[in-house]
Amino acid sequence: MTSRHIPSPSRRTVVRAAAATAAAVPVLSATAAASASPSTDSARAAAPAPAFLHGVASGDPLPDGVLLWTRVTPEPGAEPGSGRGADTPVRWEVAEDREFTAPAGSGTTLASAASDHTVKADVRGLRPATSYYFRFTAGGEGAEVRSPVGRTRTAPATGASVAGLRFGVVSCANWETGWFSAYRHLAARGDLDAVLHLGDYLYEYASGGYPTQGAALREHRPAHEILNLADYRLRHGTYKTDTDLQALHAAHPVIAIWDDHEFANDAWSGGAQNHTPGTEGVWAERVAAAKQAYFEWMPVRASTEGTVHRRLRFGRLADLHLLDLRSFRSEQASIGNGSVDDPKRTITGRAQLDWLKAGLAGSDAVWKLVGTSVMISPVAFGALPAHLLGPLTGLLGLPKEGLAFSVDQWDGYTDDRKELIGHLRDRGIRDTVFLTGDVHMAWASEVPVKAATYPLSPSAATEFVVTSVTSDNLDDILRVAPQTVSTVASAAVRTANRHVKWVDMDSHGYGVLDVTAERSQMDYYVLSDKTAQDATSAWVRSYRTRQGTQKVERVDRPVR
Repeated sequence: MTSRHIPSPSRRTVVRAAAATAAAVPVLSATAAASASPSTDSARAAAPAPAFLHGVASGDPLPDGVLLWTRVTPEPGAEPGSGRGADTPVRWEVAEDREFTAPAGSGTTLASAASDHTVKADVRGLRPATSYYFRFTAGGEGAEVRSPVGRTRTAPATGASVAGLRFGVVSCANWETGWFSAYRHLAARGDLDAVLHLGDYLYEYASGGYPTQGAALREHRPAHEILNLADYRLRHGTYKTDTDLQALHAAHPVIAIWDDHEFANDAWSGGAQNHTPGTEGVWAERVAAAKQAYFEWMPVRASTEGTVHRRLRFGRLADLHLLDLRSFRSEQASIGNGSVDDPKRTITGRAQLDWLKAGLAGSDAVWKLVGTSVMISPVAFGALPAHLLGPLTGLLGLPKEGLAFSVDQWDGYTDDRKELIGHLRDRGIRDTVFLTGDVHMAWASEVPVKAATYPLSPSAATEFVVTSVTSDNLDDILRVAPQTVSTVASAAVRTANRHVKWVDMDSHGYGVLDVTAERSQMDYYVLSDKTAQDATSAWVRSYRTRQGTQKVERVDRPVR
């Protein structure tokens, strides 16, 4: 990787520590298998306590600090969401070396049942663009227990000239449909500044309710669909027993936003496709529970509105604008439910769209990166065979009435998109790159001002979409070998959408975004088999956008 600018050190000072939240889940040690048989459940329940059974994490790096996270199991059997266990003092430490001989800060906070025995420490006073190590300690004198050691990294100084940045990029990890090998491969990389998680960190369905391949590879906990605070806490805790996910969080700061499955499928401000008010309660109460559990269990700073839209800066090289596209959106369009072009309908909400426009216009960074959970590039469909259009309807959120656009994406909210793209064009805002997940497919696209006349009309931005970690894609749904029937669908999509330069409908994996002043490049990596715990990873494609072009071009090799 290109060398980084490291400003002269500022002295480390004190830190702010804040207690966070908790959950209910089977307790697995950091070195245990990610799934367990019934015979191991009793062994886990009898494990010594306090214990750090859900790993450690960091996130939202700033030039002078980072957010640290862990969860304490205060006594045997005190699962997430159970409410069991006494308040437990927790000490955190930050150092410049793994042996903690060069301390950089420390403090004490409290893990309580009110926060599901999760804790967060918002550490400040650190040096910019510097790697640090951190750990937690709990237990009384003579019986202290230490957590695993985590590594994190601060962002460059706000005004620093930065040679390069590198981010892992992931989305859509369903516990039941595969192993989280993508996380393991990203954890093994020592060259990442952070990992960007673009949503669907977990799934809300009952066990067996989502996989299309038959029986679940490993079962969700709780086994029923999650509806209340204890349920969401337990589901978060279950995911954080996966050793590959624990490894990712221990290796890199994670910058996360949510999509719909952190709540329920196709969520909008007043409900969701997968929510039935008559039998599943009040939507607002379900959302409040999901958000509380999310902020308890994720190393994420909430915005002032209590959502995930926020902005992080990485020197003068990049501003990262992170969006919440579930809390404020109108209901998805369908026949009899409004037009996708209705200006009264919104995906961002007025305040968030104004915030994003102001941030893009006011940015002096070379690159304006936008983390968005659903695709902004328009997608039209040509003459696809019915056996392919059906599965794509499910993946892309298309209405079953046959409307040929993706109503759960920006395609379903064209007035917001038109306003945002027009803002980029009219204000001369260049080098905006949208980073996206959601659709379980990889895409590299230009974002046209007018798709119908493209490429005669200009491109206002570019978009890189990463595929899923495990969630089903086209070949999973059709139960066919990768790169077989999907080649027909891919060709039809590119023919009908000249701004789409590449689409992979079959793979699972992750992306690595490498940013320099000259270009932003996404390297796409795929897994050999999502159902194999020892799955290998291989580079498959790379695309880049050069500064000032708003165009996407293929590159013949990854950055690394």
